[in-house]
Amino acid sequence: MSQIKLYKPTTPGRRKTSVIDYSKILTTDEPNKKLLIRQKRNAGRNASGKITVRHQGGGYRKMIRQVNFKRDFELGFKILSVEYDPGRSAFVCLVNDLKTGNSNYILHTKGMKVGDQFGVNQDIIDGNLVNINSLPIGSFVSQIELNPGQGAKLVRSAGNYAIVTAKEEKFVTVKLPSGEIRKLLATCKCVVSRVGNEAHELVRLGKAGRRRHMGIRPTVRGKVMNPVDHPHGGGEARNSIGMKYPKTPWGKHALGVKTRKKKLVSNVFIVKRRKKK
Repeated sequence: MSQIKLYKPTTPGRRKTSVIDYSKILTTDEPNKKLLIRQKRNAGRNASGKITVRHQGGGYRKMIRQVNFKRDFELGFKILSVEYDPGRSAFVCLVNDLKTGNSNYILHTKGMKVGDQFGVNQDIIDGNLVNINSLPIGSFVSQIELNPGQGAKLVRSAGNYAIVTAKEEKFVTVKLPSGEIRKLLATCKCVVSRVGNEAHELVRLGKAGRRRHMGIRPTVRGKVMNPVDHPHGGGEARNSIGMKYPKTPWGKHALGVKTRKKKLVSNVFIVKRRKKK
């Protein structure tokens, strides 16, 4: 299990800083160069150059790992190393395909160690890929497919897991980390146990510079702006928003507005929304 490392307060920035002690779990600092790609940096801009996502820009250049989310290994695989990926919160494992001998990256699951070998059977052991209907109710699962054969789409962040809550003939009901309860086809695959690096949520960045290295620019509150710049701006001293609902700089609804399409085809598979209103 990864652990949190604290620093002595030698500077104001160090006083509140904590990091993950990678020496507890990572086995190498040298990634497989054939499986690296340069992460594109658009700074929140679309193809026209207009900013569509605010507060993005800068950041350290990253070479991210190409992860195989399908795990399409005919005879199974063997774990060669556990590594850090700058493009995601979870760790990754370099594995060797037992049939072809090719190397691939997969997401690290809690309990995975160098030398572990996994086959294509349906054994319920941590880190194994199984059909979601083969698991008992109450099981922790991660890296779940939305459609059979599509590859993992859900529950891929560090420490996350979903819970199997019910089983039917064609569907399995799971509770996702967001609180949403959803039906999935029984033939969808998932990985037993939670994603590794569960201590990720305990890290304290400590200073603004670490956030800038991550490519996140400062966010200014609308209340401290002028009326010409934001609907919340203006007034003497500290004032409340003073409106029926919070707004964006362009006057649209903010904070809690529903953006999901009401007539989406997949709505029939959602048993309970993540926010019940």
